[in-house]
Amino acid sequence: MIRLEIDIAAQIMQVFNNENLQQEYAISTAKNGAGEQKNSEQTPRGLHIIRAKIGKNCLPNTVFVGRRQTGEIFSAELKEQYPDRDWILTRILWLSGLEVGRNRLGNVDTMQRYIYIHGTPDNTQLGKPGSHGCIRMRNSHIIELFNNVSVGSQVFIK
Repeated sequence: MIRLEIDIAAQIMQVFNNENLQQEYAISTAKNGAGEQKNSEQTPRGLHIIRAKIGKNCLPNTVFVGRRQTGEIFSAELKEQYPDRDWILTRILWLSGLEVGRNRLGNVDTMQRYIYIHGTPDNTQLGKPGSHGCIRMRNSHIIELFNNVSVGSQVFIK
């Protein structure tokens, strides 16, 4: 069974198959740090699962807004046209917390906060915080990860 561990301090994601480390990726979590409160733009900690996988077979750099394809493919020209857009690209792994009162239900619900693991423009710096709460990855990496995880796979964020 595939399990993900996200280390906010180190800005890395490790992929385990049973207890064997299979892969490690550079990521970017929230520029506002770690936290579970609604509207905090922080990355929630604790135990989660992948609740939904969105974007199967989409082209790399497919743009998503509200978990829907916009029909756009990210480019430098598109970024110029929409400089303030938070780019969610290629694939989405939508997370749901498992710890009631910490990251599930009420004002700390990860799923209701729309926290994802998703692709980001190739020129986005990874290895340092920069997102609005989500976990950003290279497009090639999110495709690889998407193909290897299942709905229900566990994700631990520390």
